Parts: sequence; C-alpha cells; structure tokens
Amino acid sequence: MSGQLFKSTAVVGSMTLLSRLLGFVRDMLIARLFGVDPATDAFFVAFKIPNFLRRLFAEGAFAHVFVPIIAEAKRQDNPLALKTLIDKTSGTLSLWLALFTLIGMITAPVLIWLLAPGFAWQGDQHALSVQLLQITLPYLLFIVLVAFAGGILNAHDRFAISALTPIFLNVCMIATAVWLAPRLEEPVTALAWGVLLAGAVQLLFQLPGLAALGLIPRLRVDFQDPAVKRILKHMLPAIFSVSVTQINLLLDTLVASFLTVGSVSWLYYSDRLVEFPLGILGLALGTVILPNLAKHHASEDPAGFANALDWGLRLAVLVGVPATIGLIFLAEPMLSTLFQYSEFTAADVVMSGQSLKAYAVGLLGYLLIKVLVPGFSARQDMHTPVRYGVYAMLASLGLNVALVFPLAHAGLALATSLGAFFNAALLLLKLRKEKIYQPASGWLLFGSRILLASLAMSAMLYFWVDVTWWQHWESPTRVLHLFKWIVLGILVYAATLLLSGLRPKHLGY
Repeated sequence: MSGQLFKSTAVVGSMTLLSRLLGFVRDMLIARLFGVDPATDAFFVAFKIPNFLRRLFAEGAFAHVFVPIIAEAKRQDNPLALKTLIDKTSGTLSLWLALFTLIGMITAPVLIWLLAPGFAWQGDQHALSVQLLQITLPYLLFIVLVAFAGGILNAHDRFAISALTPIFLNVCMIATAVWLAPRLEEPVTALAWGVLLAGAVQLLFQLPGLAALGLIPRLRVDFQDPAVKRILKHMLPAIFSVSVTQINLLLDTLVASFLTVGSVSWLYYSDRLVEFPLGILGLALGTVILPNLAKHHASEDPAGFANALDWGLRLAVLVGVPATIGLIFLAEPMLSTLFQYSEFTAADVVMSGQSLKAYAVGLLGYLLIKVLVPGFSARQDMHTPVRYGVYAMLASLGLNVALVFPLAHAGLALATSLGAFFNAALLLLKLRKEKIYQPASGWLLFGSRILLASLAMSAMLYFWVDVTWWQHWESPTRVLHLFKWIVLGILVYAATLLLSGLRPKHLGY
C-alpha cells in the first residue's frame, strides 16, 4: 500500500513542481516588469483574495468535505445515485457562488478597506486595489467548480489532471503580463485579467477527465437534498480548518499595510518561496492521503487508518526538516537569484530574506497540518480542526502584536510560523488522545537519523557557503552557485541518512 501511496504522491508532487516552477517564472517576470511600488502592492493585496480562495478550494478545503462523501457513495455501488449527487451539488454550488461573487464585486471597496486599511489614506492605491479586486473576484466561481471537479477525479484515484490544472494560472498571468500589460494605461491591471482568464481555462481543462468517467455534471439546484445539505453544512468548517495558515497570511498583509512601503511585497515574495516545498509535498500528501483515509474509515479499518497517518507524518518530517534548513541558510541567495532584476533591488532581497527565514521556521508545522487535518475530515469531523484553528489564529494574532514592533514585517511571518506549530500540536494530541492515531514503532530511531542528517547538512551550509556571494555575481553565476549548494545540501542529507541505515521500509505502511 505504501508503494501506491508514494507513487500517487510522486505524481501529484511532480505536477505541482512544474506549477511552482512556472509560478517562479511568473513572479520573476512581475518583479522585473513591475518592481516594488504602490501599484504592485495594490495588486498583491487584491490578488490575496482570489489566491487565498485558490489555496482553500484547489488545495484541499472542498475535497475535505466532498471526497469522504464520494467514498461513501462509491462503497454503495450505485452509479445513478453518485451522478445525481454530483449534478445537484454542482448546480446548488454554482448558484450560491454566483450570488457570492456578485456581492463581493459590489462590496469590493469595503473588502479592500478590511484587508489593507492602511491604503485608505492613499487614495489612488486604494482605488486601484478595488478595481483589481473587482476584475479578479469572478475567479471564485471558476476555482470552486475546478476544485469540485478535482474532488471527483481524486476520489477515483485520477490525481494527475487536478494536479496539473494550477499550471494554467501561471501561464495566463505570464501571457497577459508580456502581451497585454504594455497595451494598458495601468499595466498592472493585465495581471488581474490573467487571473480571470485562468479560471475559465482551468475549468475547461477538467472536463475531458470527467467525461471519461461519465460524470460531467448537469447543473441541478436542490437545497433539500440530504447529501447536498450535508456538504454545504460542512463547507464553512472545512474551509476554516485547512486554511488557518492562509488566514494568518491575510492578517499579515493587513498589518503590513501600516508598515513601510514594500512590506506587503516582501512578505509576498518570501511566502512564495516557502510555498514551493509546501506546495510540492504538502499539497501532494494532503491530496493523496485524504481519499486513502476516507476509504479506511468507510471500510471500518482503524489500523489501516492509523498506519496511513503514520506514513504521512514520517514523510512530512523526512522532507520538511531539510527544506527548512535550506530556506534559512540560502534565503537571500534564493531571493536574489529569482527576483533581483531591475526594479527589485538588493535592499529588497535583504528585507524579503528576513521574512523568508521567519516563514521557513514554520514549514514543518504547515506540512504536519496538511497530514493531520485529513485525519479528522476523513471521518467527517470538521468541528475539531475548526476549534483548534481558532486557538491557533488567536495565538498568532497575539504574537503579531508582540513581534511586529521589534521585528517589523519579519515578526508577522514568525508569528504565523509559531501559530502553525501550535495548531499541529493540538491536532496531533487530539488524535492520540482519542486513540485514532497510534505511532508505529521505530520513531525514536527514525528521529535520531533525521537529526544526524540535519546537523550534517546545516554544518556544510554554515561552514562552506559564503551567503553573501549573491551580492557579487551576475545573474547566470548566481543560478549556478545556488544550484550547486542546493544539490550539495541534498546529497549530504541523503548520504547521511543512508549511512545511518535509513531505508524506505522505515517509513512504514
């Protein structure tokens, strides 16, 4: 079973890697063409909402509700009932989403004021943010339907199509930045049109996969259907339970709007780098493990359920620890290599590096949440993750207040990281207390090997890498240096693990 899980995780991870690489190309292009100024701050604030919704729905929230219900329907072996459920859910959702989108477009000035109140004293920046938000908000309708289609495909173990879909957001934004931006009076508006176009393209890309399963929805509205009511009832708790970190990132933006110009952009670029390993492994793990856990729960197999969770936690630790080390030691070189062109200066690299290191501290916490929340949602328990999410969000808010004064924008990032670990700890302790998850044997030895490999990797990067080299070399040389140290870090970590005796069987399941 672990072989199939690992294969599916590798498929999703590789597709996500391609999407993330294109995302870096997109952000490098934005940094080069638009730089860091009030207009880009306005776009990043407006983009926070559709990007937040993309992360919620396309990266798990909808699946946490829908996949367990699909697993139940499939177990009943009634194709007609399954098709009816899909038709009614898609129609009802579409109606609600259309109304919600319309309300959002009308109230866009209020939303921008809530998201970035500091812009209220900068009239042009506030007005531009409102315009950009009104263009991008219909993306909500598309991306939820994309997530709905992806949930159907994932429940049938068709992971590749939904994992490949996010690529089109980057492709559309790159195309509009290059072709449309020079033709507009306000060039940054082109990025907003790219977001809207991407939503339509992503939805169309899913349709052939649904057609192959015979499950293309016929939109039917039915607010009284029991399964539809259950999905809608669980939707809000599911959204919150898997999105506490993203909500904290929005709050970071809110507070950063009061700080010096550029703070919003510095947080955005550093978050993008943390999202790289988080997206590749975290999204892949969450996507693959949820249907597996739902099947074990529907089959009343508690041992298989616990073993699947254990496998996910070990893989998260195995990859998350070295990724954290790499992000901390190579923060400025990474930012310089990817973004330091024309308008993005060396000073921006230093400031973004501060928040990147702070976000990197919480990477393992973010990954553990991606594994632990499915342990609840697969059993259709949405309320426990919500309650713990509230606790974590309040803790992050308190830390924001305490850390923003001494550390400025980096303090906001560190508060979010600490909140992620707090959330993960609460989820893990609850699963242990209810005896849903019992750690398999070998964790002490496994942890010792990870610690030894991490120390070896850290020592290599600390003593051998001159982290100021990015200030002295041109772009092609920076790329080669960065690639060299990343590869060496991975090799030292992997070699130490192998020499210490770690083998794939030690991941369990």
